[in-house]
Amino acid sequence: MPTLTTPAPDRTAAPLRIGPHTVAPPVVLAPMAGITNAPFRTLCRSFAGGESGDGASGGKGLFVSEMITTRALVERNEKTMQLIHFDATETPRSIQLYGVDPVTVGKAVRMIAEEDLADHIDLNFGCPVPKVTRKGGGSALPYKRNLLRAIVREAVTGAGDLPVTMKMRKGLDDDHLTYLDAGRIAVEEGVTAIALHGRTTAQHYGGTADWDAIARLKEHVPEIPVLGNGDIWSAEDALRMVRETGCDGVVVGRGCLGRPWLFADLVAAFEGRTDDFVRPTLREVADVMVRHATLLGEWIGDEARGVIDFRKHVAWYLKGFAVGSEMRKRLAITSSLEALRAGLDELDLDQPWPTGADGPRGRTSGNNRVVLPDGWLKDPYDCAGIGEDAELDTSGG
Repeated sequence: MPTLTTPAPDRTAAPLRIGPHTVAPPVVLAPMAGITNAPFRTLCRSFAGGESGDGASGGKGLFVSEMITTRALVERNEKTMQLIHFDATETPRSIQLYGVDPVTVGKAVRMIAEEDLADHIDLNFGCPVPKVTRKGGGSALPYKRNLLRAIVREAVTGAGDLPVTMKMRKGLDDDHLTYLDAGRIAVEEGVTAIALHGRTTAQHYGGTADWDAIARLKEHVPEIPVLGNGDIWSAEDALRMVRETGCDGVVVGRGCLGRPWLFADLVAAFEGRTDDFVRPTLREVADVMVRHATLLGEWIGDEARGVIDFRKHVAWYLKGFAVGSEMRKRLAITSSLEALRAGLDELDLDQPWPTGADGPRGRTSGNNRVVLPDGWLKDPYDCAGIGEDAELDTSGG
C-alpha cells in the first residue's frame, strides 16, 4: 500500500467524544487478553505522546484494559483486582467487561461506579473464542436480542455518569448477522459509542475484515459514534478506514503486537504528519523489548515472572529481522532481564526496520466452527437458561 503524501482531510482528525471524555486523535487500543495489561498500555501511551516518554500525560488516544469478567470482579478475584489496576497517569481509565447475566453485569458496573474504579466502561460482545461463546458470551451474545438489551440496560443504568460503550462483531456467521440490530439496541439503551470488528465469529481472525459493514453500521446508527476495527496494520490503514467507511475512529488490536510505537504513527497520521512515522532499528526495538519485560516484572512483583510473561511478545517484536531460529528459541525461553539483554546484544542491532514488517501479525486462523450453548439458534429472542452459572470466573479472556 503506498504511503500517503498529503494530509488526510480535516474530518479524519476530528476528536472522538466518549461521554465527557475527548479522545484525540480518535484511536483506541483494543482490549486483548493477556496483552493489554498496565505495562503494555504504559508502553503504548508513551509512544502516543506521554510526557518524558513515560506516558505521564496519559497519551493521546484511549487505552482499554484487557477483558474483565463481571463475576470475577464482583467476587473480588485477586487476579482480576490486579488487572483493573491503573497507573496514576492513565486518563481516562477504561475497563472492558464481559458478562452474560444482566444482574451480575449490573452489580459489576455499579461497583466500578461507586468505588471509582474507572472512568469508562466497554462491554465485550466481540470475543470469538470457544470458552466464551459456548457459554453464550462474547460474540455469541448479540444473537439473543432481548438478552443483549437487558445487559446493556443494566450496564447503562448502573454506570450513572460513566459512559458505556460496546464492541461487537458482524454476527455468528454470514447466515446469522446481528450487528445492525445490536447497533439499534445500543442506541435505544443509551450506549455512548459502538466499535465493530468487521468479521464474524466463524472468521475469528482469518480472511479480510469487512469494512463495508462498518460503513453500513455508521449509516444505520448516525446518533452515536461508530469505531472501526479489523485489518489496521499501519497508520495509513487507519486513515483509509475512516475515509472509506465514514467511521468516527479506529480500534487497533493485532497491528500493535510487538509494535507499541504504532501509536506514534497513528497520532502523526491523524495530525497530518504522514512523513513522521517510526521505523526503529533492531537496537531500538531491543531497548523497547527490555523495557517491556522490565515493566511486566515491576507490575507482577517478580522479575522472572515478568520475563516469562514477556516471552509471547518476542516473535512479534522480531518479525522481519534477520534473527536465526536458534536465537529466537533462546530468547523465547529466557527468565531474567540479564539473559534477555545478553541474547539481544548478540544480534546485529544495526539492522534497519525490515521491509514488510508493518503487515499482518498475530492470529490469522479462520473458518472455525462456532461453539454455542445447546439450542442457542432456535430463537433469537428467548434467553431462558442464561444465568450466573454461565459467567466465567476468571478474567483476561
